Amino acid sequence: MSTRPGPAAVGADLALLSLDFHHTHQLLDPAAQGVQDWEVRIAAAGTQVGSVRAVRGLYWKSDNLRERMADEQSFPALVAVQLLDEEGRFTYEFEEFIESASSVLVLDRLQMDEAFADPLVVAVVVAAVIDRLTDNYFAVVLPAKNACTDAGSALLAEAGTLLSAQEFSDELQIIDNALAAPEEAAQRVRMRLRSLARHGQPAAWDEGDEEGDGWDEDGEEDEELTARTAAVLRAALEELSEQIWQDVAAVGDAPLGRGQGRVLGSLPPITFGQDQKWRRQMARCFDDLAADLAEKGTVRPLCTGEEMALHLGIDRAKSLTRNRPRLVAETVEGLGENRRDFDWDWCSTVLFEDHDVLMLFDASVDGVEDRGNEINQALGLANLAAADWFKPFRPRQARDRDRGFRHS
Repeated sequence: MSTRPGPAAVGADLALLSLDFHHTHQLLDPAAQGVQDWEVRIAAAGTQVGSVRAVRGLYWKSDNLRERMADEQSFPALVAVQLLDEEGRFTYEFEEFIESASSVLVLDRLQMDEAFADPLVVAVVVAAVIDRLTDNYFAVVLPAKNACTDAGSALLAEAGTLLSAQEFSDELQIIDNALAAPEEAAQRVRMRLRSLARHGQPAAWDEGDEEGDGWDEDGEEDEELTARTAAVLRAALEELSEQIWQDVAAVGDAPLGRGQGRVLGSLPPITFGQDQKWRRQMARCFDDLAADLAEKGTVRPLCTGEEMALHLGIDRAKSLTRNRPRLVAETVEGLGENRRDFDWDWCSTVLFEDHDVLMLFDASVDGVEDRGNEINQALGLANLAAADWFKPFRPRQARDRDRGFRHS
């Protein structure tokens, strides 16, 4: 069974995929107590492109879960026979197989339009259904190789493999929600689908790659920010600028105490003893980067201080897109959409020559900023000492020394 994304979804507008969950509960029907039948409709730009059935079997609410699930027929009936005994109790084999489960979620009857019939797409759909309909005490059951009776069940089986499901039998594979591996697998497939949506072709699949989005391509990559990405990054930098100037006014020359400074406190510890003059220059780094984005629509850090400011700006921009959708919508109003919008991992990779400054957060390499440090010399590090943060990397690209400060 392949665990690599297929080409079906290439060209489909994956960024517009959404799920609609449908379940009708009969308030006084005793048969509705133990089993819930959900239809999950998969849509792209409002048009349905697929569906999958999700059957929730609630052991603690059912009189006899085996008998009740068997009444659903097809795949849930097969699950009931293998996981539950005739009295409706979980079998010894199942309880030994699973970490801790009091309920099951069974997925079957998958139908997908050809453009979206891809194991990676289905895996992300399954992960979203799991997030919505289960908790850590659920076992999620998917078809295994001998239960693949059609294209939909085969896709579900491949999706299970991508999500670290374990084979319980030749017909069933199970995702144990109590374990960390399935959630880690879900994060990987989401990252790869996001890469596929943004770049228009499948990301490289590397099971050992736990960082990044799995994107790998030959040749030069477009290094221009999209208009919407630049706008949100600028908003993030401007927000951080306001905060760090408030920090500067509040702290002055005093050493930074524990918990002090919203932005100054998020810098590496080697900066905590710097004076107000240094802190004002650091604050200006945020202003300079925001001004570059306003003028050019792109940005490149020209010194170590600007590198740190840009790292913090990207982190804040990522947070804004996750937690402040209304603010983001206002910020990008009128700007054209692009499938590469808000790819903050890409920004972290492309907008920097290196990430050396982040070593200053690593206590295991304490002192790496010193030129005499062995690691510093071995790696050829430069301008990591706080006193050197505002020296330009390339003198010809240095900013105007007379540009002044936003605040006196």
